[in-house]
Amino acid sequence: MKTNSFTFKLDENQQQSLCRLLKEMHYIPENVPHTRIAVSIPDCRINLYNSGKLLVQGKAAHDWVTFTLEPEILKQAVIGYETFHDPDAFRPHMGVDESGKGDFFGPLVIASAYVDEELVHKLREMGVRDSKRITSDNVALNMARDIRKLLGNRCALVTIGPRAYNRMYSKIGNVNKMLAWGHARAIENLLEKAPECPRALSDKFGPTRQIERALMEKGKKIQLEQRTKAESDPAVAAASILARAGFVHALRKMGKEYGIDVPKGASDKVRHEAEKLVADRGPGVLLDIAKCHFQTTDKVLAEVGYSRRDLPSPS
Repeated sequence: MKTNSFTFKLDENQQQSLCRLLKEMHYIPENVPHTRIAVSIPDCRINLYNSGKLLVQGKAAHDWVTFTLEPEILKQAVIGYETFHDPDAFRPHMGVDESGKGDFFGPLVIASAYVDEELVHKLREMGVRDSKRITSDNVALNMARDIRKLLGNRCALVTIGPRAYNRMYSKIGNVNKMLAWGHARAIENLLEKAPECPRALSDKFGPTRQIERALMEKGKKIQLEQRTKAESDPAVAAASILARAGFVHALRKMGKEYGIDVPKGASDKVRHEAEKLVADRGPGVLLDIAKCHFQTTDKVLAEVGYSRRDLPSPS
């Protein structure tokens, strides 16, 4: 099964060469926001963004990349040679990622996903990529369902709900340490199901030793690696989608319980919804719906006539 979507990061010389090529080929120009150039051909859309990211999508994308982009611009064969360019991505390992860290409402969710070479190929055929590049929650939910079906029990989810989150923060006082604890639990939980896994990879958010210290007996035997932009790894990308789906499910459940459409992030809309809930239910409601160390908490309480002193203890 051919993948119908490809993403590349081009340097400035490659971008200039691609722009010349696309203009010379007289492709159909398209109007796409934030692009340096955007064109289409039958069954293929080619968008070069101002950031240097090239997105090629459609039924003919594979052939266009193989017969035009690779020989004319990249000057190397990429498709079908992934195991050569990034062999570690195809070796057995697990990826770990989180969702909800920057959101005032809802839990912190950490997921882990195990892959081997066969699973990596299947995940790539499904178009699995970092959840931050998926703009639709429904797409993320559907993709997470397919990932769980593919991986079976070779994935794990750790959800730290707002009440537990606030209790932990009151004792630890450091988000990265809490995140390290969650990553360690997700690794340990998956090792119960895939004890043969030799390596765990996550995005870098703090010193690796923070996770190492939080690991227990099984986890201390695994090779732990953190690196920037780890979401390019298929296992981390799968974990990011599972974590995002878990977070979205939690927000929707919260929305039904409190009768609101729970927004993500920490925007003015988030603050206004929190103010209405506090005005209706009192300041203690924040302990069950939000991460109270955010500065948003002080703004919400002040707007409704309270202060942080009115917030009950999370214990």
